[in-house]
Amino acid sequence: MSSCAACPVRDLSFCNALSDEELDHLNRVSSDVSLTTGQSLFDEGAPADHVFNVTSGAMKVYKLLSDGRRQITGFLFPGDFLGLSTRDAYAYSAEAVCSTQLCRFNRQKLEHLLRDFPKVERRLLGIANDELALAQEQMLILGRKTAKEKIASFLLMLSRRAKKSGSQSNPIALPITRTDMADFLGLTTETVSRTITQLKSSGLITLLPGNEVRLESLEALEDMAEGE
Repeated sequence: MSSCAACPVRDLSFCNALSDEELDHLNRVSSDVSLTTGQSLFDEGAPADHVFNVTSGAMKVYKLLSDGRRQITGFLFPGDFLGLSTRDAYAYSAEAVCSTQLCRFNRQKLEHLLRDFPKVERRLLGIANDELALAQEQMLILGRKTAKEKIASFLLMLSRRAKKSGSQSNPIALPITRTDMADFLGLTTETVSRTITQLKSSGLITLLPGNEVRLESLEALEDMAEGE
């Protein structure tokens, strides 16, 4: 059995449309990558020679402004794909949030493979559409929501993502630092910390050991996220 066939997130990834025999072909153009916390996978502007699939851990993707400020544009979890680009260079930087494992695919070889497996190409198109939907949701969070609404939306997003991947959805794992949350939500680190404390004091969340958060009232958090 190929390593692709034994992948623990196969059902969540772009390659779930392939049979075991077809996965053998995919396995020939893939390799494993291991990252430690804070280790860079690639930088914005670097040659986009590879694409990646997260198999464990978490990644953050971000862009840097000319003055050094950072905007995190997304967090990626097991089953997520990154590195897709219509250009020859990566459009953003990617860094490990925690200890992370990825599958790496040579972009040119994968593109050749897609010609033989149109099912994968359709799946990648679906991933691109999902990324567009997430970008639109992020624009709403950044542009129209208060700090409490942003934090509530973020926690619910993590819960939904965990449930989708078959992981525990409540309590949720929160390996993401307050600074990273701030750079994702368009807030200051102080505002993130203060808002989390307010949610805790209100009994809406409980902070647990091991970077976990229990969502005490999903309904109340959903109402808050929607501005009700």
